[in-house]
Amino acid sequence: MAKTSKPARQHHRSGSPKSARPVIYGWHSALAALQNPARVIHAVYATANAANRLAEAGLDLSALDIRDNRDIDRIAGDGAVHQGLAVICDPLPGRDLAEVAGAGLIVVLDQVTDPHNVGAILRSAAAFGAGALVMTARHGPEDTGVLAKAASGGLEHVPVIRVANLARALDQIAHLGFLRVGLDSRHDDTIESIDDTASLALVLGAEGKGLRRLTKEKCDRLVRLDIPGPIASLNVSNAAAIALYALTRRR
Repeated sequence: MAKTSKPARQHHRSGSPKSARPVIYGWHSALAALQNPARVIHAVYATANAANRLAEAGLDLSALDIRDNRDIDRIAGDGAVHQGLAVICDPLPGRDLAEVAGAGLIVVLDQVTDPHNVGAILRSAAAFGAGALVMTARHGPEDTGVLAKAASGGLEHVPVIRVANLARALDQIAHLGFLRVGLDSRHDDTIESIDDTASLALVLGAEGKGLRRLTKEKCDRLVRLDIPGPIASLNVSNAAAIALYALTRRR
């Protein structure tokens, strides 16, 4: 992980940590946010041990607010596994779909709403070098601490593009030169049949419902994962990780 000098963003202490802004907690997700120059950071709360780890990572946070675990519990929220670190920041700037032109691989989500799943998909997308994650603004989770924690830093590395209409976005993705590959467990073709070297857009649907009819019609290819065991379906985030691995191996 690259070291950074004192961040360019301004950090300030606050008597009250309550804020409507996103709170990113947990070591990997919070550290990635602090190292992301696109983030506007408003406050950093850490236990003494976490503050020492930040110093070891090369972060010079002059306005770091040292708190005990109970304070961090309250800031991060009930049940949050914060590892002694919470960052209050602005959401990342919105991105435009045209920015994905030239990417080798992107991920498109069709009404996947669970922030844990979306975060895990972002983590896999970052691991396999995806250029963006596209989802609808209405049927997609916000960049909450839950999503960021599940992404384990992936939220800072993979641009999230929210669109108003997925069908129109898939048309634009085709115009940008992507082969749209939809994952459908009921289809005959397996993902190994994809041997096109063009840019690929992996399209994933919600658990249970899968891809909607219009989304399927907008895909150039429908494929399934070849699962030999007695359980023929996977959690969408697990399916995404396997599909991303298969597609990057084919490429």
